Amino acid sequence: MNLKQWLYRGGRPNGVARVLDRGTAAVYARGVAPDYLVTLEVPGRRSGRTVSVPLVMVVVDGERHLVSMLGERANWVRNARAAGGEVTIRHGRREKVCLREVPPERRAAILREYLRRAPNARAHVPVDKDAPLAEFERLAPDLPVFRVGPRATRGPGPA
Repeated sequence: MNLKQWLYRGGRPNGVARVLDRGTAAVYARGVAPDYLVTLEVPGRRSGRTVSVPLVMVVVDGERHLVSMLGERANWVRNARAAGGEVTIRHGRREKVCLREVPPERRAAILREYLRRAPNARAHVPVDKDAPLAEFERLAPDLPVFRVGPRATRGPGPA
């Protein structure tokens, strides 16, 4: 087991990883890192407190996506689902967005681009970044992928 796997053993960050993630999230939120490194802010499904998570955003076919390298059990995934996808992305500024889950049959190309962009994720995703698309299709059901889109605007209330 390498260090990156140890930090997230069992699909959850250990104490060291939580401290590192908090620092990384603060840096990404300030916008001093490359623009594909973002901080996701999502309300905790139990506490309601805002949870900040550093993530790598990838663009495929002109659409932005977030991927869970730790799979279904990642807290941010469960929190985002509980929030109906309504989250905030930060990179120098706050952007209120809505995450919509991408069906597994449409995830392979996004996952491949994600592994090319996010070298730290390679310790958690058991396929080479240059593997054929079929290898990514095999993993797709286990790795949640979300399209980042605008929040629905609410029209005026009753007159």
